[in-house]
Amino acid sequence: MKNLLRFNSALIVLFFLSAITIQSQNRGLSVDDLFKIKNVGETVFSPDGKMIAYTLNVPRPLNEEPGNNFNQLFVYRIDENENIGLLANKVSVSSIQWDSESERIYFLGKIGEQKTNQVYYIDADGGSPKLVTNESSDVLAFKVSPDGKNIAFIRLEDKSKGKQEMLNRGFDAEIYEEEYQQRNLYVMNLKNKTVKQITTASSVFEFEWSTDSKNIAAAIADKNLVDDSYMFKRLYVIDSETGIKYKLVDNPGKLTQFSFSPDGTKLAFVSASSVNDAVSGSLFVCDVPNTKQFSQLRNYTEGFEGSVIMVKWKDDNTLIFSSEEGVDITLREQKINQKENTLILEQGKVVFRNFDFLNNKICFAGNTKEHPNELYVFELDSKNLSKLTNHNNWLTNIKLAKQEKIEYPAKDGLNIQGVLIYPLNYEQGKKYPLITYIHGGPEAAVQNGWETGYGSWGQFAAAKDFFVFMPNYRASSGRGVEFTMMGFGDLAGKEFEDVIDGIDYLIQQGFVDRNKVGIGGGSYGGYFSAWAATKYTDRFAASVVFVGISNQISKRNTTDIPYEDYYVHWGFWTHENEQLVWERSPVRYAHQSKTPTLILHGKEDPRVHPSQSLELYRALKLHGKAPVRLVFYPGQGHGNSKNTSRYDYLLRTLDWFEYYLKSDYPKDRLPSKYFDFD
Repeated sequence: MKNLLRFNSALIVLFFLSAITIQSQNRGLSVDDLFKIKNVGETVFSPDGKMIAYTLNVPRPLNEEPGNNFNQLFVYRIDENENIGLLANKVSVSSIQWDSESERIYFLGKIGEQKTNQVYYIDADGGSPKLVTNESSDVLAFKVSPDGKNIAFIRLEDKSKGKQEMLNRGFDAEIYEEEYQQRNLYVMNLKNKTVKQITTASSVFEFEWSTDSKNIAAAIADKNLVDDSYMFKRLYVIDSETGIKYKLVDNPGKLTQFSFSPDGTKLAFVSASSVNDAVSGSLFVCDVPNTKQFSQLRNYTEGFEGSVIMVKWKDDNTLIFSSEEGVDITLREQKINQKENTLILEQGKVVFRNFDFLNNKICFAGNTKEHPNELYVFELDSKNLSKLTNHNNWLTNIKLAKQEKIEYPAKDGLNIQGVLIYPLNYEQGKKYPLITYIHGGPEAAVQNGWETGYGSWGQFAAAKDFFVFMPNYRASSGRGVEFTMMGFGDLAGKEFEDVIDGIDYLIQQGFVDRNKVGIGGGSYGGYFSAWAATKYTDRFAASVVFVGISNQISKRNTTDIPYEDYYVHWGFWTHENEQLVWERSPVRYAHQSKTPTLILHGKEDPRVHPSQSLELYRALKLHGKAPVRLVFYPGQGHGNSKNTSRYDYLLRTLDWFEYYLKSDYPKDRLPSKYFDFD
């Protein structure tokens, strides 16, 4: 009898636990889950191939002091299948690199009482971090030489003695764009700790050592201004001993990443195809030293319907590159003496960007529809793809909504791709409200992977039974140069019509209630959302405008990237066609708006000045016919990095969509404000 009672009691406990598990698996993501989402970031093989060092981005909880996420350091031991947290507490590290003996990991960070970002190392088997550099200002980037004898690093030049003396006396006037400090390159001998400066009178933004540790390829611009970092970097080669440099390639426009061949005689680089190309996504190779003009170099991706992200050398004659291709990411191999490339990791497997290569293996941080970034290894010979970590195992108890790639025709017949996330409790034949998420850029793209974050909603919105539509409209990356150039000089023209065509497609499929369509996004996505709330107000029942453009005339005169805006977006200055620039400004149509609009902006945004949001708010408040609210985030720039600001944004914007797209409350008034602690 006692055994029977024990058996029955066990059954009851099991039933109870099973019920809890089933119930928890039936819930979708909640806003509070934002602070559980961890993402693997940088990944790098140890030279002996036995370990992978990687960073893990961990959200800062709300019960901590407000601030940015933590970035922890881990080592994965491949043979032991063992994960070790070397710096797994409240730290933030970046730029992880191994020494040549696979014994130490170097990184950038601020440890203990250190006030500036410096280079440290930590032993691969643990211990305390050791300070390597001790500069008077932040080290911005560094690279360990392949022979392990030196590190090269970038830091800002010191303020002049006169300027520092004036600051000390309280004279803190700033002369705009004239008092920048150049980004100089230095080399430190790791044995005797001597440091020598090897560049002056210019700014180094990215660099790579040659395999023999003698030369450094560097992306250099005349000035340390944001526009220069976008448009005016050129490729140089520097002798690491003498500092003598020469221009390798006079590349036009954007330049992002480059890599020496193993024998040091060639440099592969990723850049724009022309000065007007908004995407640095074309692949080139030049000799070192180089005698050819840029126009004479072969574009290995000419006609390729994709955008190269990163390139590395497999051997002296073979390249491996990752690329955006529509909503997918691929890995391809390119022989430098052949025309066609070979697909080695096909579409739809995993979403990633940067990678490391060693001994025919590739490691990277990859995500899918089911999980955020985890550590992956891909073996070129066997084509075996393995996920090595599971930092988000809590997601096994979360029900995720269906997500899929969609394609639809634009009005002119062009094929447009996007990602669609269904309502969590979707029922066939029932119509649902829609949130249209617009990516920024426009030279960017949404991938069919983990598209859930504070600013993109994704599964957060699906859990509240919204459809979430994320179109890669023309001018997006991932479809080749021709597709990107379709938006040139036609901002919010056919680009925006692609969005409307996608919404109409979903309405025709019977998915969406045409009277409950919302739109939101940041930067260029904010611009589209303001455009939707004004020019296309009849189509949208709610809009969320984040760090968005409202007046193209004043935006072009206040942004920190006016030349980038001119070269890759407009192609002309405002005074050359002022009417068109004004016609593409949402405030021009604010008087006709009937769309409830929530506007949010970082108060320290240098890219899209906060006055853009103030202009839109004032125009809608004075002349529009719907509720409008403006929220500023102190201390935030072109996007939110602080935990409290991210949480506020996610909670506030979802509430806005729920109020105006789902509730029965009057649509001519504002919803309640959050965080009134009275």
